[in-house]
Amino acid sequence: MEMHQVKYFLAVCEHRNFTQAAHAAHVSQPALTAAIKKLEEELGGPVFLRDRSGCALTPLGELVRPRLQHIQDEAAATLADAVRHIRLDRIPIRIGLFETVGGNLLARSIAQYQTANPTIEIELIYRRAEVALEELRDGLLDVVIAPDQAFSSEIYSADTLLREPYQVVFAKGHRFEAMDEVPLKEMTKETYLDRPNCEMREELLSRCKESGIEIYASYRSNRESWLLLLAAEGVGVAILPKSCVPDPMSGIATRPLTAPRVSRTLVALRYLKQPARAELQALVQALTRRE
Repeated sequence: MEMHQVKYFLAVCEHRNFTQAAHAAHVSQPALTAAIKKLEEELGGPVFLRDRSGCALTPLGELVRPRLQHIQDEAAATLADAVRHIRLDRIPIRIGLFETVGGNLLARSIAQYQTANPTIEIELIYRRAEVALEELRDGLLDVVIAPDQAFSSEIYSADTLLREPYQVVFAKGHRFEAMDEVPLKEMTKETYLDRPNCEMREELLSRCKESGIEIYASYRSNRESWLLLLAAEGVGVAILPKSCVPDPMSGIATRPLTAPRVSRTLVALRYLKQPARAELQALVQALTRRE
């Protein structure tokens, strides 16, 4: 039995779907299927029953799942201990952030925490959503700051940090600067700078459709920094969460988006099977007490 077989088996257990499990494990579905088949040959029987809706564990699968989970957890803990040892036994708190999470609403709380705890090292690491969650489960990240989604309460704990509004971002001197807030319908008169990886994008487009509003994105980027630079140059206007807009930023102005108002909640995710660290709990509490 090899570690990648254990990893793929547990991925299928989590997603109950071979295609989704392969995507989460960053492997092709044929490779995942072959590994599961080999595992079944070694165990002497099938571990999954597959049907149109996905798959379910067989009694054999139910039997071996906790043991294989223990093997993966121990391997992750060993790797994490090795990383800490290489870093001269200094144990940093490794904070993962989804790519769509800006830092300007959290930076002050993190700085205040580190000032109060000068011996604690902190690392801030941006990752794609699926990579961040995988590294959290593997023990390579201690906590992940993410937009609130349907995260499994059996796998993660989620502490609510803040709820932030979406803002319209534009160059100073733009006509929006004379407004107190910008109704969504006003975006139809502007060149729109789109952020395809925004978790609220589909909701926003749905709201547009319901209201008979049509906005067209002439420019698209999955990097907020590029959208901000383009907006500052007067290329177009963007809709971004408040935490993604530096305050202040040269050449940029913002106004609340209204009709409809759109907002999101940020949470601090921790892996339930990861050993508790007092300094990590204190950091999460500091973030939730953000002034």
